[in-house]
Amino acid sequence: MPPVLQRSSVVVPTIGRPSLDVLLDALAAAPGPRPAELILVDDRPAGAPLRPERPGLPAVRVVRTGGGGPACARNLGWRTAGTEWVAFLDDDVVPDPDWYERLAEDLAALPADVAGSQGRVRVPLPEDRRPTDWERGTAGLATSSWITADLAYRRAALAAVGGFDERFPRAFREDSDLALRIMDTGARLVRGQRWITHPVRPADRWISVRVQAGNADDVLMRRLHGPHWRNRADAALGRRPQHTAVTAAALAAVGFAVAGKPRAATSAAAVWLAGTAEFAWARIAPGPRTRDEVARMALTSALIPALATWHWLRGVVRHVGVQRWKGLPDLVLFDRDGTLVHDFPTTATPPGYVRWTARRRRWTGCGRAGCGSAS
Repeated sequence: MPPVLQRSSVVVPTIGRPSLDVLLDALAAAPGPRPAELILVDDRPAGAPLRPERPGLPAVRVVRTGGGGPACARNLGWRTAGTEWVAFLDDDVVPDPDWYERLAEDLAALPADVAGSQGRVRVPLPEDRRPTDWERGTAGLATSSWITADLAYRRAALAAVGGFDERFPRAFREDSDLALRIMDTGARLVRGQRWITHPVRPADRWISVRVQAGNADDVLMRRLHGPHWRNRADAALGRRPQHTAVTAAALAAVGFAVAGKPRAATSAAAVWLAGTAEFAWARIAPGPRTRDEVARMALTSALIPALATWHWLRGVVRHVGVQRWKGLPDLVLFDRDGTLVHDFPTTATPPGYVRWTARRRRWTGCGRAGCGSAS
């Protein structure tokens, strides 16, 4: 086994989607040496135990969060690992057959100031038609920076910044926030040469409406990293200014109508309609333009501006006076008499790692009530 693989763990947070079996089959079938261990983090609130056993997998450990969310699940995963490197994979990706080999090559020669290595992502799109709005959105992962679909970090770098910020409740921006905090320490992140495939997962017609909740996470990013965070994270602004203007026009139309000013209400409504139509066409034009896609784009385009603006305002109100995430101790344990014992790191302890223990029980968790795995 290449020495760097002996010092590496693979962490896969999952909610038990069918795609997990595809990922595990790919990892089991890949030739060559394996990393030291594979840690599956079951992030379901409840459910039957996962059955990951397959010939060819590295040593597998399964831990459970009780449904703490993606950031919590990844924190539990890397805290459970005891290796120098922790390679995160999402449960809906398919690594190339040579992924283990390329991972070893990507990590082996990295200088000490490099804290992480991002894999490369391909998103297969239909060849016989134009991609849908959802497919085009997923394709953006191929050019995104520092996404944990495939990203290996030094465990010491994760420990130094407290891991993932669990105030990000979705699989959105929590990876960018972590990357910016690690780079703020002076460390670098690089792109490797290993590849994964990220298929477009099935989604219902309301997916574009639900993802607008991420606008609140954008507010949290600004509060934590300043007004220029998008440039550092390679994150486009998108259409939020236009959404705000369209929503303002809709509110003005209602307000003028209530105030008995029909001409002003009509003008404001015309602005709302024009803005909504422009947004809908911008989504329809590059797509397949089927009847179902056109209907879905027209309907959701009328809802998205108001929802995006609402979630952004919700974030403005909620994320006041937030401070940088500092994380939690890896282990916090209490004796029956309430005594807390602080074990200082030894030469065998990864840098930045502090262990708290007690005599009778040990608990590894991710910062939320009921989130963790007893041992």
